[in-house]
Amino acid sequence: MEVIVLQHINIEDPGYIKDLMIADGVQLTTVELDEGQKIPENLSKFDAMFCMGGPMDTWMEKDYPWIIEERKKIKEFVVDLKKPYLGFCLGCQLLGEVVGGKVVRSKNPEIGMLNVNFSEYKSQDPLFYKFPDKITSLQWHSYEVQGLENNNDVTLLASSSETKYQIFKYQEHAYGIQFHIEVKDTTVGEWGCVPEYKSALEKQLGEGALDKFEKDSKQHMPSLNKYSEVLFENFKKLMK
Repeated sequence: MEVIVLQHINIEDPGYIKDLMIADGVQLTTVELDEGQKIPENLSKFDAMFCMGGPMDTWMEKDYPWIIEERKKIKEFVVDLKKPYLGFCLGCQLLGEVVGGKVVRSKNPEIGMLNVNFSEYKSQDPLFYKFPDKITSLQWHSYEVQGLENNNDVTLLASSSETKYQIFKYQEHAYGIQFHIEVKDTTVGEWGCVPEYKSALEKQLGEGALDKFEKDSKQHMPSLNKYSEVLFENFKKLMK
């Protein structure tokens, strides 16, 4: 299996799921967009696409012009080729725009270990049917997808108290996940070194919040890793 991974900052990769893919013999092609790497012209050879998070936002096309081409390539892969797609955080928001939604500033940013509640459609979904009805997830976002209600090909799979589209599915092959379950023990500490992330964290939770956030995330890491394992095992079935 061949998977293309779109990254927007080198420390934000598929994390624990990347470890699972490597152990499973998946061939990875990583495109570091923020470093000027280009998405291949021929996407048909890839069995799936992962699109990760990043410190930029979808509307920052003037500062990050490669977002325009990235959005086109996601559309080609998901809408035209109808291939499996998994987008986290920024990758979720880009998928949302591709299928007719808009990305707006959240009324209240979500940063920390917070609850996500699954919808009634979870039990019928091939990726998430084994998940509990409520999970604690790692959140670190100030923007979110809205306006997907008019697309009949979109299914809402999970929400939080602040964000409606925590997980949504386009048709039966493309998923947007606003939160992070792909993280590892080192993730919060590494992300806390990114100025944009640290600023958002301290603005929301106060100065010195990073240490507590890191401890909280490590307490939940066994559960997050288990969710990643279930997600990857089920996502592999879409890639075949």
